Amino acid sequence: MTTTNVVEQVNSAKVQGRRVVSFKSLDEALADAESLVASRNVRMLGNHSLGQLLAHLGIAINSSIDGFSGRAPWVIRVLAKTIKGRILKKGMRPGFRLPSGRERDAFPVEVSPTEGLEKFRAAIERCRKEKMTAPHPAFGKLCHEDWYRLHCRHAALHLSFCLRE
Repeated sequence: MTTTNVVEQVNSAKVQGRRVVSFKSLDEALADAESLVASRNVRMLGNHSLGQLLAHLGIAINSSIDGFSGRAPWVIRVLAKTIKGRILKKGMRPGFRLPSGRERDAFPVEVSPTEGLEKFRAAIERCRKEKMTAPHPAFGKLCHEDWYRLHCRHAALHLSFCLRE
């Protein structure tokens, strides 16, 4: 498989041509990820490789079980609570940037698509056996079902930047 990576940072909020993606389950997200990894050529529209995105999705799921290393600033936490319901129902908008330290932790530097897929698959399997109840850095307390919905929305956002060519 050939993957085209973007070298310069792009403003992901302004990226044109993203796929319209929606997942009702993490199994649907995993099937889409498997299809992308199996594709001969995937063009990435954002700032991360396919391997990085898939590993990131796995890291997020594992963190919802194990806990996160910090919390968002109080202003973000207050604002996040006002949009939590919309995000759980309708999904996330592109363009949110993590602080640089968090970005390095959340997106491994060099991960092949196959390695990223395995991390994502293992995390999904783990959330079938363990409850996701760790506090979200911005939203605070979430039940397992809300975490599950959030991970479906999160996967849809990131995988919308991956185009099969």
